[in-house]
Amino acid sequence: MTGLMNTLSRRQREILDFLRDNYHNFAYPPSLDELCAELGMASRGSLYKHITALIAAGFVESFSGNKQGGIRLTARARRDASAPEKHTLPFVGAIAAGRPIEALETLSYMIVPEALKSDKPCYVLQIKGDSMIEAGIFDGDWVVIEQRNYASNGEIIVALIDQCEATLKYIEQTPGQVLLLPANSGMTALSYRPEQIEIQGVLIGQMRSYRPLPNR
Repeated sequence: MTGLMNTLSRRQREILDFLRDNYHNFAYPPSLDELCAELGMASRGSLYKHITALIAAGFVESFSGNKQGGIRLTARARRDASAPEKHTLPFVGAIAAGRPIEALETLSYMIVPEALKSDKPCYVLQIKGDSMIEAGIFDGDWVVIEQRNYASNGEIIVALIDQCEATLKYIEQTPGQVLLLPANSGMTALSYRPEQIEIQGVLIGQMRSYRPLPNR
């Protein structure tokens, strides 16, 4: 749901955060009037518009299991609310630092030091392969990615190729060409047309375990 979060307004995020932080405290899902009182909003109509947007995004749903009715988090949003979000980032699976492979959907959350994050949405990927070893990125490492759709030449990015495969590489962009460059002198650059490449984020942090890797 990370992409959907980016489409919410500030007020909609505040309402969603309130529901996530307090959903254990409600004996039953709160009504619009109760939410207005809790959030300090004078206009029930304004709140209704925000709730409608959250319903459309799949974060909340109407509840009619009591006389008042109410608004509750969806099952997915409740699972997200149970995660220790303050110090965690979504772990999105494995990505190639070699030949492109498909990035996976969010499976879990990982604790990440604050110094490795930014103030923008971020997520974690685990590296498979050795094409970035000369940049100090090894098979099994976890990388922290700041989610954005642009990058400067020379940055290490997550590139989605032809809408189906993702890889971690340096990027060099010219008007008619995008080069994805490995950090391994035994490998060659990958050349694409600009419309083949979608930037999904930029590397901002890295973590490593020195225990033997499990079979993957």
